[in-house]
Amino acid sequence: MIHLQKEDTKLMVAVHGWSGIILGLLLYAVVVTGMVAVFAEEIGIWSAGHVETSSAFERPIDATVRELGRRTPARYHEGADLFEIGDHNLGVFFHRHETDADGDLVARGIYYQLDRDGRIASERHGTGEEVFGPRNDDALSSFLVDTHVRLHVPDPWGLILTGILGLAMLVAAVSGLLIHRHLFKDIFTLRRKANPVLVDRDRHSVAGTWSLPFAFLLAFTGSFFSFFGTIGVPIVAMAAFGGDVQALNDAVFGNPAKPDTRIVGVGNLDRITVDSIRRTGEAPTFVTIENFGRADSQVTSFHPPRERGLEPQTLLYSGVTGAFERVKPSIGTRPSAGGTLAAVMAPIHFGNFAGIVSKAVWFGLGFAMCYVTLTGLRLWLARRREGARSLGWLERAVTVVGFGLPFALLVSAAAFLVAMPLGGAVFWTPAAFVGACLLAILGGVVLRSNALLDAIVQSASAAIMIALPILRLATGGPGWARSIEAGQPVIVALDIAFVLAGGWMLWRLHGDRLRRAATAPALQPAE
Repeated sequence: MIHLQKEDTKLMVAVHGWSGIILGLLLYAVVVTGMVAVFAEEIGIWSAGHVETSSAFERPIDATVRELGRRTPARYHEGADLFEIGDHNLGVFFHRHETDADGDLVARGIYYQLDRDGRIASERHGTGEEVFGPRNDDALSSFLVDTHVRLHVPDPWGLILTGILGLAMLVAAVSGLLIHRHLFKDIFTLRRKANPVLVDRDRHSVAGTWSLPFAFLLAFTGSFFSFFGTIGVPIVAMAAFGGDVQALNDAVFGNPAKPDTRIVGVGNLDRITVDSIRRTGEAPTFVTIENFGRADSQVTSFHPPRERGLEPQTLLYSGVTGAFERVKPSIGTRPSAGGTLAAVMAPIHFGNFAGIVSKAVWFGLGFAMCYVTLTGLRLWLARRREGARSLGWLERAVTVVGFGLPFALLVSAAAFLVAMPLGGAVFWTPAAFVGACLLAILGGVVLRSNALLDAIVQSASAAIMIALPILRLATGGPGWARSIEAGQPVIVALDIAFVLAGGWMLWRLHGDRLRRAATAPALQPAE
């Protein structure tokens, strides 16, 4: 049991309630989009019909990168970033660091997008902010991730907002823990035959209690990511490096070495990628080349955590000879507890440390957090319904956001499937989302019954989920046989998941209608 004085308990109840009400709807939006973003990679494969399973770094890249280096002006050889794009194709960004007119550090250069055969499919010039962005085939997955990370609010305010929401989640989690006087008893208490308000309270308590550890992890790691670049880096740079962010990055993430500007050959990148895969057991997710073509060149390969591990793996190679030098900490020049803690933040937050299993667990816990947030808002409103009828607008807002947001995400997925073959997915994916949000808001204004609004939005969401696999096939997506043959069962799994989820929603809505009909007062015959 948790013992608090009566006044302290009342204070914690007030803090818990108002922290949820003030930022509850925004917090719900962040959690719901984060729950979906956990499977952003799989959704990208499913929606774009990607059937390639071998990494771009498992294919020869040395000759291609050398040729790109020859055609790229030497002023952009300060760095070269290599990463996967699309259906396991290669993207290469040759760049240099400079300060823009606003005093911000930017990377300016040339971004090459290559096709399966290593030919240049697209060439873009400018800063990283200008050249990077969603592609036609990954517009949906990019949209989902950006919605979660920034809520599409301009930098740095989007990250600051999600960081504040993370702190609000911490407040709600701590205060929720303190007001549970019988914590372990509440974990298992479900009074199914009690009145509806008590049933909802029990479900809220059970889901909230079981997901408390996840709430702490999600809130802490999310706040870390939001505030690290927007507030932490500028403060540390100002305090320790005279405001020089590049010097801070070089000290924390770089590979300090004596400068040597002599022009020499580049080490064999194919040997580096083969050796890095052998050492880590995983293909790189990212490769950087510092000082391309110079005597002080170094190559860093970044890999996912080992099986049953949490910390990502980073290897350092000579950029001249291609020889392995050492395992590199993600932060700093030598292993440290702080560096390890910072390195495990991303796997913990995104739940990708154990492949599909950990992602499924994170999705389930995220769903529980969404349920806790939504039921908490509704319980707060239910306790005040009799004495504050003016809160009807808030009840509508909870329904519009709680069920309208998932509806809008599903509409954006349907729009992507239609627009991608036509080349317009980058525009129509967010446009359809905005249109669906406006439609849900309009329903909240026009419909007189909140229960009717609830049923319509949920029914529409269920219908879209059932229709998505059919729409994917109708717009040219790979069939089940081809997907399984190519080694991409995730396409089949998501098809089945959408149909089952949509069917479950329709079944639940039908059950709710039957229960309401059974409890409604019978009409008395006229005398």
